[in-house]
Amino acid sequence: MNKIAESELILNADGSVYHLKLLPHQIAKDIIVVGDPNRVKLISSRFEKIEHVIENREFITHTGYFNGKKITALGTGIGTDNIDIVINELDALVNIDLSSKTIKKELTSLNIVRIGTCGALQPHIQSNDFVISEFALGLDGLLNHYQLTNTEEEQEIAHEFNSQIKYSSDTNPIYVVKGSSRLYNLFKKYCHSGITATASGFYGPQGRVLRLSLKNPDLNHQLHNFSYKNLKVNNFEMETSALYGLSKLLGHNACTVCVVVANRYAKSTSKDYHPAMEKLIDIVLQELTIQS
Repeated sequence: MNKIAESELILNADGSVYHLKLLPHQIAKDIIVVGDPNRVKLISSRFEKIEHVIENREFITHTGYFNGKKITALGTGIGTDNIDIVINELDALVNIDLSSKTIKKELTSLNIVRIGTCGALQPHIQSNDFVISEFALGLDGLLNHYQLTNTEEEQEIAHEFNSQIKYSSDTNPIYVVKGSSRLYNLFKKYCHSGITATASGFYGPQGRVLRLSLKNPDLNHQLHNFSYKNLKVNNFEMETSALYGLSKLLGHNACTVCVVVANRYAKSTSKDYHPAMEKLIDIVLQELTIQS
C-alpha cells in the first residue's frame, strides 16, 4: 500500500497528529465536538472518570467515561476550516497507521455529535429551543475542494435551492449533505428538525450589517422563504456542512444539535442560553451512552 508523504500527514515529535496533538488511544469512538473550548470542561465535568486531557492551540480534548462508556469531548474552535483539520486528523487517528503512514485495511467509523449554538431563521423557533440538522446547506465552499458524490435527494434540494435563491451565481457553489440517520434518530424528538445553513463567517456571510454593505442583503429573507417538500432552512451556524460532508466521505456518522441563541427573523436574542446548553449536553451524553 502506498505510503502517505510526510508533507501530507504531519506528525509531532511524539508521533501525535499535528494540530490536535492526539495519539490513537486518546480518543473514543463516540466524540462530542464543540466550538467553544470552555464547553469541553462543561461536558467532562459530568464524566465519571477522565483519562486524557490534551491541549494544543485552540484544540482541547478530554477523554473519559460516562455511564461506563468511553467518550471524548473535543473543542474545535470556530468555522469549517477548523472542522477540516479536526475531521481529517480524527480519521487519521483511527484509519491510518501513523508509524508506517499507510491506510489500514479495516476501517473504523466514528460517531461525531456537534453541540453548538445557532441563529434561528423561522419565527416559530424560539430562543433556547433545540434544533437538529437533518441536512446541511453549505454556503461556505469547503467541500468544493473534495470529490463529494451526492445522493439524488441531496442533488434535488441543491437544485431547488439554486432555482429559488440563485445564491451560487456570485458566491461559492452551494452543496447539500444529509447527516447520519442513526444519530439523527437519537435526538430528533427533542428538537426542531430541518435544514441548517452553514456560513463561512459570522457577519456578512450571515447577513449581518455593521459598517460594510452586503452583496446579497436579502440572504436571510431568501433562506427563510426557501422550501423543499416539508423542509425549511431552520437555522444558521458555521460548522455543520463541513462536518457532514467530510464525515460522509470518510465513513463516519455525524449529527449537529444546537441551542438557539438568537432568532434572526424576529431579531431577538436569548437572555441566558446556558441552562438550555446544560440540558442539551445531558441529553446528548445520555443518548450516546445508553445505546449499544
